[in-house]
Amino acid sequence: MIVTRLLLRNWRNFIEVDIPLHERTYLLGANASGKSNLLDVFRFLRDVSKSQGGGIQKAMHDRGGIQKVRCLHARNDPEVRIEIHLSESLDTPSDWRYILAFRNEARGEHRISVSSEEVFHNDDRLLLRPDKEDTEDPARLTQTAMEQIQANLRFRSLAKHFEGITYLHLIPQLLKFGDRIGGQLLEGDPFGQGFLERVAREPKHIRDSRLKKLGESLSWVVPHFHELRFIKDRATGHPHLEARYVHHRPGAGWQREDQFSDGTLRLLALLWILYEGDSLLLLEEPELSLNNSIVQQIPLLFQRVNRDRKKRPRQILTSTHSEALLSNEGIDPRGVLLLEPEKEGTSIRTINEREAALLRDGFSVSEVLLPAIALETAKHLSAI
Repeated sequence: MIVTRLLLRNWRNFIEVDIPLHERTYLLGANASGKSNLLDVFRFLRDVSKSQGGGIQKAMHDRGGIQKVRCLHARNDPEVRIEIHLSESLDTPSDWRYILAFRNEARGEHRISVSSEEVFHNDDRLLLRPDKEDTEDPARLTQTAMEQIQANLRFRSLAKHFEGITYLHLIPQLLKFGDRIGGQLLEGDPFGQGFLERVAREPKHIRDSRLKKLGESLSWVVPHFHELRFIKDRATGHPHLEARYVHHRPGAGWQREDQFSDGTLRLLALLWILYEGDSLLLLEEPELSLNNSIVQQIPLLFQRVNRDRKKRPRQILTSTHSEALLSNEGIDPRGVLLLEPEKEGTSIRTINEREAALLRDGFSVSEVLLPAIALETAKHLSAI
């Protein structure tokens, strides 16, 4: 399924949002404009929909409570509302629509309380809450129907789609020095500390096939790179990735992931995650640590992966500041969203007619849209 439309009210930076989404959507905006907060809507739905270890109470607790989620400019409206439309493809009408609104309980423990929850499939409404049972037992409203196996039978495919949403923003140092850093992995491992365990969980034939394909790709962009393999440490049983480099030192041979460059690790993780699963994929600034010549190819890489998938293309939402990435001619401007901070919250818009005309004249997305999000006041940093 593909998310085709997102509506928000009082979510973090956004008082009111109604935006279209495409198979590949690029989020552009200045620092602190809300790009990460927009991606977090989907992570929140994922956390709510988990049948084990999830639910709306935990999802909100992990975010610091509703006071950290509700827009600061929502002075007289205590309710947060999310509405999401999905279809099998961009060319077909929405098959599913899910609405979730919530606020704090007015009395008692001040837990999160569902004020509205609806599910539509085509023109049929499968769920409408609060219902009679909720009225008789208000404690039921501390849980969504989406998170309950006994309640989501008629729309479980939607719950499974939300639960499968993937977010990865790999921080190479957490992977390289994980043994020495120690500490507990955050749920969902958003920063890639457990990336090697993720690779290890794949069946051997899938893992080996994918690593062979990834190794071939890396050999084009990483100097002297020749081969990639998966091993387990004989002493500890810990999983590792090893790369073989071929150059003037005949005995150089294999190196483990803690010897890889940051850019190699981030590119490897990006390639792996693109081929893993078919759920919605959330990427934050995939250009980090990468050479501009590689960054420029990322949109084409997205296209290539989806061509390989054929029947089940993967939807990708990407936040970026990168001039190199946005200079790629393969970006569909219909999939570009601009986040613009205003006096009260952030607005989100698609490209306007003037910008569309410039793009038709041959200018790149980078040339047309990055100036629109540039901060004139940034020049004052040099005076510090």
